[in-house]
Amino acid sequence: MKKLIIISLLLGLVMMTWAGYGLSKESDTLKIGFLGALTGDVAMYGQPTLAGMKMAASEINQAGGVLGKKIVIVEADNRGDKQEAATIVQRFISRDKVIAIVGDPTTGITKVAAPICERNKVILLSAGATGTGVVELGKYIFRDTLLDTVAVPALIDYFVSNAGFKKVAVITSDNNDYSVGLTQVFKNAIKGKDCTIVSDEKVKDGDKDFSAQITNIKAKNPDIIFFSGYYTEGSLIMKEARKQGMKINMFGGDGLYSPTLISLGGQAIEGSMVYVGFSPEQPTPETAKFIEKYKTANKGVIPGLFEAQGYDAVRILAEALQRAKSSQPAKFRDAVAKTKDYKGVSGTITFQANQEPLKSPVYLLEIKNGQFALKAKVPVK
Repeated sequence: MKKLIIISLLLGLVMMTWAGYGLSKESDTLKIGFLGALTGDVAMYGQPTLAGMKMAASEINQAGGVLGKKIVIVEADNRGDKQEAATIVQRFISRDKVIAIVGDPTTGITKVAAPICERNKVILLSAGATGTGVVELGKYIFRDTLLDTVAVPALIDYFVSNAGFKKVAVITSDNNDYSVGLTQVFKNAIKGKDCTIVSDEKVKDGDKDFSAQITNIKAKNPDIIFFSGYYTEGSLIMKEARKQGMKINMFGGDGLYSPTLISLGGQAIEGSMVYVGFSPEQPTPETAKFIEKYKTANKGVIPGLFEAQGYDAVRILAEALQRAKSSQPAKFRDAVAKTKDYKGVSGTITFQANQEPLKSPVYLLEIKNGQFALKAKVPVK
């Protein structure tokens, strides 16, 4: 009798264990991790990305969720630190059991997160990384951004044809993966074009004094400065250029796209340009609807590039889940890879066979009267 009681108790424990396992596996939520900085120098990218993600999740949940489950955004602040980002990714996967991670908005940290996600067969969809060597890190790695390799050649053609630029000075922040990669993209793209690099200068993130580099550039008399780094250094570079009497402007990628570029640079940054994959001006119907909803929820604030790409990232994942009818890694991954002509708020998105997104046009924004304003929609050939 005692043996029967013990056996019954053991069977009960086994059943409870399996029941608990089933509940953990078949919960009523689908978790998506947010990877980005909420504090520190690059929080200007992370904060809006998270805001866009939360808006998308809220709308999806209000409409009934996905596969009968609610989307939950799991967030953490990596502060722009690579080691912290690696720790967060591992925690998202092992503890939080996320089915996908959106982020990081920066290329460098995306490259840190990608191998971890690939090993664990968890989708990583960056809503900001535009540099080279990202999706090559694994078949579970995607992004919904306008690629530098697509945008830069189109912009060189635009500047040569429309502005008559023949000479360009290049400045690279050589301790910044994004900057180093973007400069190489620019150098590759300018080959064979009717335009020449006349000065090739190096700086570092965190530098404050750019007098030597601007002195060298001034002697070469370029038509424009191409800076491949971030907004803090970009604003100081242009202040030094104005201090030395230079009247030319700067342009660069979405690493410069921040209100901080304007607040730090002031009048010195007027006329400078950034290229991005989204603009609230001349919106498509999908974009116009998104803008109005975002403004209503955020006291009239107009969303920008990172809000839009964070929003699209969650929507792309949700649509793929519906098509896959499963959150199992292999089925879910294949459904994401088959995303075609998705009408996103940041553009129409199709993933190519190499997981890279096709997006057009390039939005060229110019700083006018202390604001980013649409200068041109540059088509991609």
